[in-house]
Amino acid sequence: MQCPSCQNTDSRVLESRAADAGRSVRRRRECLNCDFRFTTYERVESVPITVLKRNGSRETFSSSKLLNGISRACEKTSIRSERIELLVEEIELQLQQSSIKEVASSAIGEIVLDQLRGINEVAYVRFASVYRHFHGINDFVATLETLKSKKGELASVR
Repeated sequence: MQCPSCQNTDSRVLESRAADAGRSVRRRRECLNCDFRFTTYERVESVPITVLKRNGSRETFSSSKLLNGISRACEKTSIRSERIELLVEEIELQLQQSSIKEVASSAIGEIVLDQLRGINEVAYVRFASVYRHFHGINDFVATLETLKSKKGELASVR
């Protein structure tokens, strides 16, 4: 690591600790040439995920866009913002861990719906109505019937 004061590349680590909720390591260093102390951060470099949109365009995955969409669906429900943030982190981690680095927006939408189905039915229907472009009451009824039948399947398994 290059010293910001004298540009010497020899330094020693004085202290290391986890930072950014365990996603990076904070290190206090001391230059062996001029004794200047400085801090560095190390984190795993991730390959960016590309989202293939419905219209054929491509854009870099944005967790803030996903957070915004899920937050809108969860407005005025019992879901706390911490739970929504955790959900977005879980989805992003799932996408990062997959070997596919170009993901269709429809696949991301289905992942969100699968997660919301187990968390809150109102948020599920709200997200589905935007994601699946509901055009009328029949779309809502069909989604509610699907949700009800899947809930019945789960109850019969128990």
